[in-house]
Amino acid sequence: MPERIPSPADIKRWRQYLADERAEAALYRELAAKRDGEEQRILLALAEAEGRHEHHWLALLGENANPPRKASLRSRILAMLAKRFGSVFVLALAQRAESRSPYATDADATPSMAADEQIHEEVVRALATSGRISLSGSFRAAVFGANDGLVSNLSLVMGMAATGVSSTVVLLSGIAGLLAGALSMGAGEFVSVRSQRELLDASRPTQVTLSAAQSLDLENNELVLIYLARGMSQEAAEHRAAERLGAFTCDCDPSLSLQPEKFQETDEHETLGTAWGAAGASFCFFASGAIIPIIPFIFGMTGLWALVLACALVGLALLGTGAVVGLLSGASPLSRGLRQLAIGFGAAAATYVLGLAFGTVLG
Repeated sequence: MPERIPSPADIKRWRQYLADERAEAALYRELAAKRDGEEQRILLALAEAEGRHEHHWLALLGENANPPRKASLRSRILAMLAKRFGSVFVLALAQRAESRSPYATDADATPSMAADEQIHEEVVRALATSGRISLSGSFRAAVFGANDGLVSNLSLVMGMAATGVSSTVVLLSGIAGLLAGALSMGAGEFVSVRSQRELLDASRPTQVTLSAAQSLDLENNELVLIYLARGMSQEAAEHRAAERLGAFTCDCDPSLSLQPEKFQETDEHETLGTAWGAAGASFCFFASGAIIPIIPFIFGMTGLWALVLACALVGLALLGTGAVVGLLSGASPLSRGLRQLAIGFGAAAATYVLGLAFGTVLG
């Protein structure tokens, strides 16, 4: 069978694949340089796999491999971010890049190469997991607080403006909404975290067994109930109770003796830090979002153009927060940004319509 002669379109596509494989291998090496231990070895293994893909395209291209093409814009941005940050954001972007590999539908890529890309996506997902978990608490508070400030204050400004009141009243209403909302968010977060800590403290076992054990009825040993309630097996509970009483009357596994009582550690991400710290962060995040809709009014703008600019500024902020959520979750930044935009503008539009209705009734 004669050897296939590649078309100009084939050569162009293969050269792009070659450039992207080289860029991805460089990306993983950059990330590996900022890590050590097992993570470093994993990243270097990914770079080695991308190198094997590179050789495949080189073999197909032959003398057509030169001059080299530039990597795709996505790959170049990833490489730039890896050099400067090497954070979970870069891993999240790399995960998304691996998930969009065209090899599964390209007959010139081998089945093993397509399978490699699928495995690489899962490997990068796993590497990004710890970073996502560490960000989950503070990131949730930041996104929730900022978006709440953006949407609620834009809705307030739109609703007030629709009633026909002066721009000064709209500005004062926006400032009042900013302060009221930020204080409410801060107070709510303080109460939430403080209550959560109190609940966890109330659930933490005490050492009352040490002081009360000597006075218990040996025939009706209530200590067994304590250890059963803490999740021990019947055998372990009976042995621990006998150990506390100093009377080894049960036929238990002696390996259970002299082991310290182990209680479940509090999840640091569930407590979300200190109550004051959470309150302060929520106040600042809400205020940072809530100030954006009133910026045009602060600088003296009035009427329709002030509302248009406020909507534009809030729209950009919503797109930004949505895109960050998308990046961290490995989803499309554009779709997440548009979702945030639709939700925010939907709430603002509803409030504007209500403001028009109230303005008509009161007018």
